[in-house]
Amino acid sequence: MNNFTIRQADINDVSTILSFIKELAEYENMSDQVVATEELLKEWLFEKKKAEVLLAMKGGIAVGIALYFYNFSTFLGRAGIYLEDLFVKKEYRGKGYGKALLKELARIAVSQGCGRLEWSCLDWNQPSIDFYLSLGATPMNEWTQYRLAGETLEKFSH
Repeated sequence: MNNFTIRQADINDVSTILSFIKELAEYENMSDQVVATEELLKEWLFEKKKAEVLLAMKGGIAVGIALYFYNFSTFLGRAGIYLEDLFVKKEYRGKGYGKALLKELARIAVSQGCGRLEWSCLDWNQPSIDFYLSLGATPMNEWTQYRLAGETLEKFSH
């Protein structure tokens, strides 16, 4: 992994971030669900600072992304990191870039005293599941994730 670095994204990386989001959505067969725009990402990532992004760079080219935010565990009494998206371009997979991004997130979590690093994975994504298991990650089989979104969220809020 010569000429490889990981850096925090900045506002000048918004188009790159959106490109990764669209590639991930295509990989997950969810392209029709992407409504993010550069303007929305600028607002929520860099103005409101609701999430952060790490970029894996190989020779000045972005090859991977980790988008994350802080959550809180009442049982632990401290924050954790939730990894929303981890994605490495197809031609760079299997070379250690995804593992390097996760290690950097783990370093951030430990350095800030966080109690955990968590993420979700689609049930059909066996290559990613195998990768996560190889790192020692534990599936949370006893939990089911729930979501209110879009029109349902709007209706419920009233």
